[in-house]
Amino acid sequence: MDFSLNEQQEMMQTLARDFLTSEYPEKVLRETVTDEKGFTPELWKKMAVTNLLGLSLPEEYGGVGDFLDLTVVLEEMGKACFISPFFATIVLGAAAVMEAGSNEQKRKYLPEIIEGKAVMTLALAEKAAQYTGDEVELAAVSRGGYYVLNGTKMFVPDARAADYIICAARTVNDNNHNHNGVTLFVVDGKIPGLTCKPLKTLSGEKQCELVFEDVKASAKDILGGVDDGWRHIEKVLQRANVARCAEMVGLAEQALKITLDYARERTAFGHPIGAFQSVQHRCADMLIDVEGARYVTYQAAWRINEGLPADRETAIAKAWVSRACRRVIQSAHQVHGAIGFTEDHILHHYTRKAGAAGSAFGDADYHLGKLEAL
Repeated sequence: MDFSLNEQQEMMQTLARDFLTSEYPEKVLRETVTDEKGFTPELWKKMAVTNLLGLSLPEEYGGVGDFLDLTVVLEEMGKACFISPFFATIVLGAAAVMEAGSNEQKRKYLPEIIEGKAVMTLALAEKAAQYTGDEVELAAVSRGGYYVLNGTKMFVPDARAADYIICAARTVNDNNHNHNGVTLFVVDGKIPGLTCKPLKTLSGEKQCELVFEDVKASAKDILGGVDDGWRHIEKVLQRANVARCAEMVGLAEQALKITLDYARERTAFGHPIGAFQSVQHRCADMLIDVEGARYVTYQAAWRINEGLPADRETAIAKAWVSRACRRVIQSAHQVHGAIGFTEDHILHHYTRKAGAAGSAFGDADYHLGKLEAL
């Protein structure tokens, strides 16, 4: 297995790096954290023009590249501590449409996403915040030719900005909850009966609580078959976990770079602190964690891209990268001392985002438990 980037991946890496450098400097990051929507329409349109919104989607709809190309770009987004609806739209929403949607649904939603005309997200987690089929309790009851949705979804990414929300609902209510009986519905983000409450998050990413009160959805709004949605969600979650790992690799690598730059500039006892062996050893350990995290991430991404079973590799990647990224961030703070914790220093943004990414879709302990069950 060759982990070196091919020509297209190098091109996408350069494209993403140049775009983020010019369009997403530190000033924009700080503004995005406090912005209600978490992005600007202008930035979203520019992402569409550069084909970033078409990543890993079929060429017949206007897309470009594959999942490995997307992984490369997500790593660059991690380096920039990028906050936007990109993850929710491409990794969650568009992936769900690709996995479960009919040809007609793909023709409807994917070009809108790729052209920057629509933001999409996935409403999955509920009060227990567990990513298993038996935790889905939001009810969808067939009534008068429609399904009526009632219940609450938690931690829905970028729901306030979403034009479409894919909602996992239970269409079989027999008090024996399992992965069977879960159906995916696409609902309008502004549909009557849907209430969106913003949640305060660790990283500044935009998440919401969604309350469904007699929200109507028709049969044409169903992705995949009735009662058959969870197997599609499992595929989306697999991609989402590897995508979060790619972001964490970027976060960790940038935290290492920031730390190395600081160690060269900061002096103590007449020498740069990077000249001291204890700091050198800590930075070396950080590098080992970054490279190890990159290896397990791209191994899992490659298997997904090739259509191979990747449950084991995904669980290994999420468990390892979550902890490795946390170790790198902790070491970065040790080298920086108190200054790294101040609001004026960029490092605290990486700390917050790393913590959020490590917990998303199951933390390290959750995925270690999955490994034991495989």
